[in-house]
Amino acid sequence: MAADTAVSAAEHAQHLLLGLFLIFAAAKVMAEVFERLRQPAVIGEILAGVLIGPYVLGWVEPSEITHTLSEIGVILLLFSVGLETKPASIIKVGKTATIVAVLGVVLPFAAGWGLMELYGATNIEGMFVGTAMVATSVGITARVLGGMGMLGATSSRIILGAAVIDDILGLLVLAVVASMAAGSTDFVKIGTTAGLSLGFVAVVALLLAPMLTRHVPRLGAGVRISHAAFAASIVLCLGLAAAASYIGVAAIIGAFLAGMAIAEVSEDNHELHSQIRGVTEFMVPFFLVGIGMQLNLTIFNDMNVVWMAVWVTLIAVVTKVVGCGLGAWSLGLRGAAQVGVGMVPRGEVGIVVAQIGLGMGVISESLFGVVLFMAIATTLIAPPFLRPLFARTGAAD
Repeated sequence: MAADTAVSAAEHAQHLLLGLFLIFAAAKVMAEVFERLRQPAVIGEILAGVLIGPYVLGWVEPSEITHTLSEIGVILLLFSVGLETKPASIIKVGKTATIVAVLGVVLPFAAGWGLMELYGATNIEGMFVGTAMVATSVGITARVLGGMGMLGATSSRIILGAAVIDDILGLLVLAVVASMAAGSTDFVKIGTTAGLSLGFVAVVALLLAPMLTRHVPRLGAGVRISHAAFAASIVLCLGLAAAASYIGVAAIIGAFLAGMAIAEVSEDNHELHSQIRGVTEFMVPFFLVGIGMQLNLTIFNDMNVVWMAVWVTLIAVVTKVVGCGLGAWSLGLRGAAQVGVGMVPRGEVGIVVAQIGLGMGVISESLFGVVLFMAIATTLIAPPFLRPLFARTGAAD
């Protein structure tokens, strides 16, 4: 019996290592191909997941381990983005970011709900689709802008700030819709979640960041472990990601705020930035390939589902571009377009909303597939437009 268990464990380890190899290698090969085509590498990495996933070549099956690596990958990605973003730069664009976030929630939700009504879906189905269209996956946009060295641009800071607000608003919308689907609406719980979410962001941005800026430089003298700054940064990243998750905010927001909290301290620490970049380059492909692996192409055997997916995706793109673009109109047409397109990707956030609806039994498998297609399609659509829109923009305009 012990021998059989040992053999089973060895085979599991072999399959795991082979899967990790295939994911990482496919991601980097496709990234290279798309870079040579002058397209963002992120598209190639997502399409790598579609190719090697269970619905095309079937080389790798999504599992709990690949999901965990995906979660760690996007947490580290948003942490590294936070390292390039000083709290003061976000506060400066706070008013515009708030307007962008609100319009980027109201318009997609109303349009998604209305479209489902036209298709004859139930009220709850319409609201779940609308909620999935509210989400913004800033990880994809951040990956593209970071690769272009454009995270310091005004429109980039607005996108990042709006994404934080967008996550909180989306969380509240999801809480209301999920409560209605369950048969009641717990306003006390929703209000508590809202208060905790806003309080968490305020404490990190306004209190923790200045405190770390003052005191962290003094800590190095008494620490004997190697790469202490890197270790402390990862501890802070994981700690705030976990805290955000417990409060009810997405873990990636906690990771982003952790990076932002030490942005001032780490600005001149090139070794820390290099170490974070190395870990991020290793982990992020698991996040991007993981998105691609979830796209079930078999749902498109039904032309009604195909057309619904096309309409949902089209409206998801237009409502974010128009809503968020109007919110950033003070930047001019080009700046408004940058913000609008930057807020388009739904990525893993939209997928999570759809999974909740499916788990509660309030949306069908086909509607889940439609939302999944929309989440991945919007993630693929935005990057090719971001590059030309930011091509002639200064890094810190």
